[in-house]
Amino acid sequence: MKDTTKNSTYSPEEIHMHPVKKRRAASGDLRNAAKVLQNQEEEDHLREEEEEIPRDDGNEDDDEEADAKYCRRGFGHGYHLVKGQMGHGMEDYIVADTKTVKGHKLGLYAIFDGHSGRNPDFWKKPKKAIKRAYKLTDDYILSSVVGSRGGSTAVTAIVVDGKKLVVANVGDSRAILCRRGDVVKQLTVDHEPEKERDLVERKGGFISTKPGNVPRVDGQLAMTRAFGDGRLKEHISVRPDIEIVQIHGDTMFLILASDGLWKVMSNEEAWDEIKEVRNSEKAAKALVDEALARGSKDDISCVVVRFN
Repeated sequence: MKDTTKNSTYSPEEIHMHPVKKRRAASGDLRNAAKVLQNQEEEDHLREEEEEIPRDDGNEDDDEEADAKYCRRGFGHGYHLVKGQMGHGMEDYIVADTKTVKGHKLGLYAIFDGHSGRNPDFWKKPKKAIKRAYKLTDDYILSSVVGSRGGSTAVTAIVVDGKKLVVANVGDSRAILCRRGDVVKQLTVDHEPEKERDLVERKGGFISTKPGNVPRVDGQLAMTRAFGDGRLKEHISVRPDIEIVQIHGDTMFLILASDGLWKVMSNEEAWDEIKEVRNSEKAAKALVDEALARGSKDDISCVVVRFN
């Protein structure tokens, strides 16, 4: 397969699809949050070079035996995003990048739907590391970016050596994994108010639904977990759901997309749309185009990782 990988950290202003007026918004400020976290990661990396990071269970032979069960897959990514018709500026933001860290090839992917990566614990405690990264991002956004009114969902994925996949999310952006034989697995949890009513009510909040609208936390936010949203922070969470899975020989695609796509397309329909596509960028565009054809008016962002 022709390698179409493009390392990128993109907001829509930098992609030649739809002209978008630059403005100071949650999506723009998320770039600053990402840069701060990236700088912190580089400092952490330099410190790590001075000491060896132990493996998960301390038994290297067992880890190597487990790794041998799974083939190392090549992978490349593509992306596509469009501004919606909701009467506001574009609020989505995409990260798509590949890096080599301590001899490991990493694919780093994220979608932020507005309203970073690695830290010292990642190799031995990946779930703890991801939760810490999400918490640091939320702290930065609350203190330096959007204050009490702005916020963002997030879905992030790290591909490790084409063998392992670490996926996390807050909010209603989603990641799915597609395998031959029409096997589709949703890797993330949609943090919808009705699904997590207990979480909100335990924190002192409430769920309400106005006629013709969707359930909202305190009558305002249509999800229970998000970055920012300081005015609701006591009643929502930034704790991500995290899934770690092995990449098998029959794994074909990883799809990350904002809810502008998932509102009009099921997981299985997304897989059907691109199962015969051999180019990850064309696959991402096909998904966005189909969502538009189905009447989605929201901002739509999509990253597709294809394994070969």
